[in-house]
Amino acid sequence: MWKFVSGGDSGEHPFLTSLNGFQGRQTWEYDAAAGTPEQRCAANAARAAFAADRLRHKHSSDELLRLQCVTRRAAPPPKLPAGTAPPTPDGLAGALRSALSFYEQLQCADGHWPGDYGGPMFLMPGLVIACYVTGVMNTVLSLQHQAEMVRYLRNHQNEDGGYGLHIEGHSTMFGTALSYVMLRILGMDADDKVCRDARAWIHEHGGATAITSWGKFWLAVLGAYSWDGMNPTPPEMWLLPYAGWTGIGLAHPGRFWCHCRMVYLPMSYIYGARATARITPLVEALRCELYTRPYDKLDWIRARNECAKTDLYYPHPMVQDVLWWTLYQAEGLLKGSWLRRKALAECMRHIHYEDENTRYVCIGPVNKVINMLCCWFEDPASDAFKRHLPRLHDFLWLAEDGMKMQGYNGSQLWDTTFAVQAIAATGLAPEFAACLQKAHAYIEATQVREDCPGPPVKWYRHISKGAWPFSTRDHGWPISDCSAEGLKAALTLAGLGVAVREPLAEGRLHDCVNVILSYQNGDGGWATYENTRSYSALELINPSETFGDIVIDYSYVECTSACMTALRAFATAHPDHRPREVSRAMDRGRRYVLQARRSDGSWYGSWGVCFTYAAWFGCEALAAVGLDVANSEAQLRACEFLLSKQCADGGWGESYLSCQDKVYSQLEDGSSQVVNTAWALIALITAGYHRRDRAPLAAAARALLLAQLPSGDWPQQRIAGVFNRNCSITYANYRNIFPIWALGLYRTHVLGAK
Repeated sequence: MWKFVSGGDSGEHPFLTSLNGFQGRQTWEYDAAAGTPEQRCAANAARAAFAADRLRHKHSSDELLRLQCVTRRAAPPPKLPAGTAPPTPDGLAGALRSALSFYEQLQCADGHWPGDYGGPMFLMPGLVIACYVTGVMNTVLSLQHQAEMVRYLRNHQNEDGGYGLHIEGHSTMFGTALSYVMLRILGMDADDKVCRDARAWIHEHGGATAITSWGKFWLAVLGAYSWDGMNPTPPEMWLLPYAGWTGIGLAHPGRFWCHCRMVYLPMSYIYGARATARITPLVEALRCELYTRPYDKLDWIRARNECAKTDLYYPHPMVQDVLWWTLYQAEGLLKGSWLRRKALAECMRHIHYEDENTRYVCIGPVNKVINMLCCWFEDPASDAFKRHLPRLHDFLWLAEDGMKMQGYNGSQLWDTTFAVQAIAATGLAPEFAACLQKAHAYIEATQVREDCPGPPVKWYRHISKGAWPFSTRDHGWPISDCSAEGLKAALTLAGLGVAVREPLAEGRLHDCVNVILSYQNGDGGWATYENTRSYSALELINPSETFGDIVIDYSYVECTSACMTALRAFATAHPDHRPREVSRAMDRGRRYVLQARRSDGSWYGSWGVCFTYAAWFGCEALAAVGLDVANSEAQLRACEFLLSKQCADGGWGESYLSCQDKVYSQLEDGSSQVVNTAWALIALITAGYHRRDRAPLAAAARALLLAQLPSGDWPQQRIAGVFNRNCSITYANYRNIFPIWALGLYRTHVLGAK
């Protein structure tokens, strides 16, 4: 039986004694004696049930966590009246008490809510390849870890034998070839049916030379692909001048979106060093298995620009092909030169800075494992490499579908801030004061208290003091909307009074407001981690093929709304801090949100699925500046757009295809989803539509109540998160947070309950 472990301290590993602990850490440890016989039996039943229905329901329900955390049964939600009668205040209160009693049992002792943040299929193969190359596979990953990883790949193989970019996606070469390699490294025989089917898919689609550029990189590191078959990622780009808003400085990687530059930073080091693993018999076998022609007959020049049609979301424009051809010709002069050596040293300087400032967590899972590889290739005996190893577990998550690698080291802070606001919206907060006190402790402990060492411009970093990260203090990267939601949660808790013994000091709130104001872009919107530092024309050099809009940090309606609503809440409670700047920022934000609308009145969601998600943020942003359906055409049209998509059962059911196609896509079976329904209901209430017509809102609330389980939980349905337009990601806690939030607002704002 696996047991869930939260928290911990730096004494767990001898190479982390100088760090400040593992705040908010979520790990799983194997313990054959853990759990009661009933729990072990239930866990096995959950695994079997998922495997039996894996092609129809591709999303796990995080059952292993729930089995271990839920120790007492909450009072079941009351039954709804027969027919289509609208929910009553008493009925809603009973359903919400049941939901909150269940959800508070999932809270960890430090105050955050753990949960599955998996979904992408291309992350874990990189970790496994890195462990194999560095020779730490059996040191870092126990046999039980490896068995659960194999289980995960067995469960998420598509019917055609391939693997998607994410768990609900169609098969891609990127997902299939890397998953195949991972299975072979983990010991699966090439003749196993899973491998045979995956290999057949790869061959039917042209062989692994048609993998995307990131896949080419991983195969080259392993020694199963030639560096000559990669478009260049020259480390010399880190030596370009940064200063200036004209010329070459605009293309400096320090102006890229931080996730983009932090991936291509270590990639460029490994590419520049041609760092490749020792060629083992397994690698020799993979050279034979992955391609449709003998390895020594492959045309690597042609392979550079090959990409399977299944993967091609962002085709190379001609200017990019010309650029890669030019750099490819120059590579012969750069290899081994003094300039290359200087560039590699510069890359490692930034890699070590990133590692040390994130306690070796790094900004995300991709750069985490590539940074670890860089440290190993630089010096296998270095403390830097050894410090990376224990933090690999921060990214691993176990559910009934197996062990996966998460898209971050978790969504701890993000989920906690939303949970606080959801509980407050119900009007029942005094009954759950202990839960809110723990949440306050986590939010207080997670705020970033100082800027990163050194001048921010030297390391291409934004100021940090007062901000909040997405996950943990150890991770520490500040983000605009996480800072905003952290500020709103802190203000909410202070306003509740009974829930917080010591509210955050006013100076710490001021620090957060200062950061939020500094994030605002020239267009009036807010981006994610930093200001927009260059122009969208740089997207012409996006080499990833499978991700969209990754090169610079754009303004987003979600980030803008979060910052606007935070500034409004702050100005209401603390009107004397920078009032003129706050007012001006709100006005500029309003103009951006109005400009970002589409012709049908909707907003496109970049971080959730998709138009229902963006509607929540867009309507909240306009409400923050006093606009509702009575005085704003924008609010009315946004509500009318939502109502045009309402399902027959009163809910909303949006597919992840909305994100990649940028057109609202109803689920193919016409069903509604509790998360989409909750977002839409919150948007309608925020916009004041209930003062115009309550009926569609009552139908939505009824749909949420009908979907609630006897335990007080809600079912895990389709995937709800997204990034870079094309890859979906899990937020396991959304199914609890947002129905609670929406029903709470319905109870207090629509029905007027206290």
